[in-house]
Amino acid sequence: MSLEQLIEQCKKQDRKAQAALYKLYSKKLYSACLKYSRNQAEAEDNLHDSFMVIFSKIEKYSFKGSFEGWMKRVTVNTVLQKYRKEGAFEALPNNLDAEVNVEVVDEDISLDYLLKLIQELPDRYRLTFNLYVLDGYSHKEIAEMLSISEGTSKSNLARAKMALRNKIEEDTINTAANSV
Repeated sequence: MSLEQLIEQCKKQDRKAQAALYKLYSKKLYSACLKYSRNQAEAEDNLHDSFMVIFSKIEKYSFKGSFEGWMKRVTVNTVLQKYRKEGAFEALPNNLDAEVNVEVVDEDISLDYLLKLIQELPDRYRLTFNLYVLDGYSHKEIAEMLSISEGTSKSNLARAKMALRNKIEEDTINTAANSV
């Protein structure tokens, strides 16, 4: 069955087609959920919620553009909507210059370790970091998606980078001290 036929069957609420679509895309969408979630259990919940939205809105997909891209946008928006409801984007006192440029990447850091650190960030920082750094959205787009100002988006990104850098430095010092 072609992808187009699979989508058409999903539009008719065909459970077998939905299961096949889930099997086909769940790993890729789980990766997206994992980036935006606090932990694996929350990522699994977000994946489930995202597929529920995908199946309920699949009739809106008009075969223009990438279907995988459409599903990823639905997934990211579903996760962000959850955090909006939780009040994760309420303003914090802004005492940090939003233009601070902090480099985080160290070649010796594993991707799993970095993902763990990103997941530990406060929601507003984690989501802004992921949208900007990992998914390439502009501060203007992030501001619209999260209903915040561009300055807040820039500030959240700078704070996320600073928090990551501080945690990496702290862990590096602790590792060095423990190996002595």
